[in-house]
Amino acid sequence: MSIQFLDFEQPIAELEAKIEELRLVNQGGEFDVGIEEEITRLRTKSAELTGKIFSNLGAWQISQLARHPMRPYTLDYLGRTFQEFDELCAASFWLDCSDHML
Repeated sequence: MSIQFLDFEQPIAELEAKIEELRLVNQGGEFDVGIEEEITRLRTKSAELTGKIFSNLGAWQISQLARHPMRPYTLDYLGRTFQEFDELCAASFWLDCSDHML
């Protein structure tokens, strides 16, 4: 599944695309020290830009992040935290929980 970026994340997405492109070029066999240095520089720049963007989010941008379709859900965390987990629901005992949407 491809990563979906929000509009305010586009500068980060562009930097990450450049990093990935350089990384793929560098996998061609011989390692170029100049490319490695450029990748390191771009990663540092990406981390700084990410911190700058996410430290100044507005209310609408926070809402967009909270409702992002690729964000993790509770069941994602529970599946990784516990080995055995049974989902409970408040539906009647004769109904299947998967049949109902709240």
